[in-house]
Amino acid sequence: MATYCDSVSHTFSEYLLVPGFSDETCIPSAVNLKTPLVKFKKGEEPSMHLNIPMTSAIMQSVSGDRMAIALAKEGGISFIYGSQTIEHQAEMVLKVKNYKAGFVLSDSNITPEATLADVLELTRKSGHSTVAVTADGNAKGKLLGLITSRDYRVSRMDPSTKVKDFMTPYAKLIVGHTEDTLSRCNDIIWDHKLNQLPIVDGEGNLQYIVFRKDYDSHKENPNELLDSEKRFMVGAGINTRDYKERVPALLNAGADILCIDSSDGYTAWQGNTIKWIKETYGERVKVGAGNVIDEEGFRYLADCGADFIKIGIGGGSICITRETKGIGRGQATSVIEVAKARDKYCAETGVYIPVCSDGGIVYDYHMALALAMGADFLMLGRYFSRFEESPTNKLMVNGTFVKEYWGEGSNRAKNWQRYDLGGAGKLSFEEGVDSYVPYAGMLKDNVAVTLSKIRSTMCNCGAHDIPELQKKAKLTLVSATSIVEGGAHDVIVKNKDAAEYK
Repeated sequence: MATYCDSVSHTFSEYLLVPGFSDETCIPSAVNLKTPLVKFKKGEEPSMHLNIPMTSAIMQSVSGDRMAIALAKEGGISFIYGSQTIEHQAEMVLKVKNYKAGFVLSDSNITPEATLADVLELTRKSGHSTVAVTADGNAKGKLLGLITSRDYRVSRMDPSTKVKDFMTPYAKLIVGHTEDTLSRCNDIIWDHKLNQLPIVDGEGNLQYIVFRKDYDSHKENPNELLDSEKRFMVGAGINTRDYKERVPALLNAGADILCIDSSDGYTAWQGNTIKWIKETYGERVKVGAGNVIDEEGFRYLADCGADFIKIGIGGGSICITRETKGIGRGQATSVIEVAKARDKYCAETGVYIPVCSDGGIVYDYHMALALAMGADFLMLGRYFSRFEESPTNKLMVNGTFVKEYWGEGSNRAKNWQRYDLGGAGKLSFEEGVDSYVPYAGMLKDNVAVTLSKIRSTMCNCGAHDIPELQKKAKLTLVSATSIVEGGAHDVIVKNKDAAEYK
């Protein structure tokens, strides 16, 4: 006979937090949002943590290299989507790892025989104004010169003008060398009032470029999530089919952490994937798993060796798994049960496994609720898809700027591996939709507002950090009527657009 869950499953919108006592020290600027990313033994520190409890979803329309860089600057981490070739995914990971260390691998390179028209097309595609001129047009070719926006005037030059005729030649460049430290390179930049410094090896081959703006960026982003070599941290999604080929390539590219991307994590295929990774690399390679929605699923992945576990099935805005298969559970109830299972497991084994709430976030305050209910951090898709840094097109639709956003289970993504149950290698039916989301601007500005709300909510609960919030939080279910009462009502809102994403 079928087993029936005792309680109705609930969503975040059905809960509110009841204020707790706040003392004089409980102010937003004093709230610490640092949270563990991977499992650790009680009494010890995790080997990886997040400075803010936010990760971007393993989706084509969300997590590319540009998103990963922007989120790492704020203290979170992106998981580069795996529904692409191994080579392309590894290349994205490498771009993120090469971006920050100050030593940036040049992605805009050209030969001296190319033309001004070629330069303009290259800068349009890359979005960068600095172009390295190398003998073979490759990033590590012999450096012959450099082009910046100061080297040409489009209105006064013929598009067919050769690069060699207007570039700044090597003889006039100030360059650094591979033995120079980042600190030394920054000193050269400041002493000579440069905007960029090419780094060459002993044979004059270009290796990296150091930019003044990266030094400024570090000062502007004190919460940056960096590895031991001061590079941005980045994750990568994997599946349960080609992991034996994909994992080595991603690790070679520098991925800091992996995550199995699947709609249902309570499967032998996830167990086999985790087992292979741990047997091959040991505990030095970290891998998250999921998704699960109850204690049984959590316990299975925990026993398999998962370093963090994701919660949620069918709660994403573009996910239609519940409609098509009748599989899922309200996200709030899922988080509450799995968080209890995590605490029970920790009490039994002494090992704390972070859990990630994935899906079901409609408003910013839902993030605070998820954390209060026990989530250590969040994985967000729609939230990040709205930003300039997401890898999709920005379009004008009905007079409004939007960005494209599609699910991994949609016909557009065709990510059959995510829904793989050991059958044929294809997507038999859709479990996601193709859609638009309102364009919201830059990630940095939006995340700052969201985190301000979370910190304020935590102060209302008398909490200085996430563990204290989970200990002190008082949650209450609300009726449909009180949900209406909680928003603007009985008035005509002047600026409706500004109030839509709360």
